[in-house]
Amino acid sequence: MKRFTLVLLLCSCIFCGSSANRVYVHPFNLFAAENVSCETLQTQTKSLETISMVPLDMNVLTPDIRNMSQVDIQRQNIRETTAVLAKLLNSVGLRMYQALSGKQQSSNTLLSPVNTYGSLVTFYLGAAKKTARSYQLLLGLSSDTDREDCVSLVDGHRVLRTLQSINSLVDDGPKDEISTQVWAFTPTHTQLSVDFVHGTQDFSDSSFIRSVDFSNTQETEQQVNSFVEKTSGGKVKNIFTELNTSSNLLFLSSFNFQGNWKTVFQAEKTSEQEFYVDETTTIMTPVMMHTGPYHYLNDKVRRCTVVKLSLSKRSYMLLVLPHEGTSLGEIESKLLTVISYWNENLQEGLLELSLPKFSMSAVNNLHDLLANMDPEIEAKLLGAQAEFSQLSNTKPFTVYKALNKVTFEMSEEGTDAQTKTQDGGIPLKLSINRPFFFSIIEEDSGAILMLGKIINPAL
Repeated sequence: MKRFTLVLLLCSCIFCGSSANRVYVHPFNLFAAENVSCETLQTQTKSLETISMVPLDMNVLTPDIRNMSQVDIQRQNIRETTAVLAKLLNSVGLRMYQALSGKQQSSNTLLSPVNTYGSLVTFYLGAAKKTARSYQLLLGLSSDTDREDCVSLVDGHRVLRTLQSINSLVDDGPKDEISTQVWAFTPTHTQLSVDFVHGTQDFSDSSFIRSVDFSNTQETEQQVNSFVEKTSGGKVKNIFTELNTSSNLLFLSSFNFQGNWKTVFQAEKTSEQEFYVDETTTIMTPVMMHTGPYHYLNDKVRRCTVVKLSLSKRSYMLLVLPHEGTSLGEIESKLLTVISYWNENLQEGLLELSLPKFSMSAVNNLHDLLANMDPEIEAKLLGAQAEFSQLSNTKPFTVYKALNKVTFEMSEEGTDAQTKTQDGGIPLKLSINRPFFFSIIEEDSGAILMLGKIINPAL
């Protein structure tokens, strides 16, 4: 447990340097529940309020009812907390991404830190105190004054609403769009806690919590997947496999980012060009071109070039191309400490940028994401040692499937007209023609919305 705690405390300091001039406020104090007394881990005094789930009906595809006026009231006056929460989710997301990318060395990788963090906080709402303490350690939300045998809880709903506030900043647009949906399926007659159900609503634009008969797993699989496909507008297909008759919960969160370049690429210059997948493999792929001013950095220490690409109004892409002879894995191993450095040291210059067209999607299993970091973490949060006595009236209650579907799409258009090249300026040519890393960042809070690498843009 000491090793687990030490790693988490060290990671909670990531990105601290960028806020050196601010008065420090401990994250726990920003999100603490009204009753912040240290309660013993062995006892569970909180009463459990549960509700029955609506049976899955293929003729009823409307999202769960929510009080939107109350949601709007709850979201007011919380933007001051977005920057603090961004540092926490960035730390967890970068650690998860590094572990995931290490497992997917020869394939494209995509992860949404903001969506993954939100999923974990949703499960935190149903965790027993001992498990809740482990969640708070990972999420960076624990109180430094707690004893080993007690926990001071945070308000998970406020954390989730702050995450949605970050997404809403991007949606202020005018062009970039984020949409989040949540589905949860339980066995017939199972009741879920009101806290958990409300949490799925805090965390999403629409949610669907349904009960289903798990006695015939093949039929259930077809029924559940068909329902998800229809309610997602066809964007999520055949997501649940290998169901079990003893399943307590199937959970899915879908995060879709639809972005637009701030400055349009020159469509007439788009052409098929070579992309070097590795030293022996090349493919032909559509490549966009644009010449104009960019903020970029030639990082000679880490042997890579970093370029900032503005996306519409509220977000930007940080694109990282390793120098020839440097592997992408070498760059990714340093992400925890260098992203803030890159952002602070970018300088404006004239570039002739060539970038392959790409869009991508991925399905990430939360069990696997946690186990990739440390099997002990997975066991405490979702696995054999996790206790969810505050999630359902069913005892014991286990999370059988917990999936995140992430989709990244870029429009070929831009929100601003083509900028004119300065007279007499000689642009530096930068061709993104080999595997590269990218992140999508919300400008105001600094929250990382997506982390990804492209090994092959044709996949």
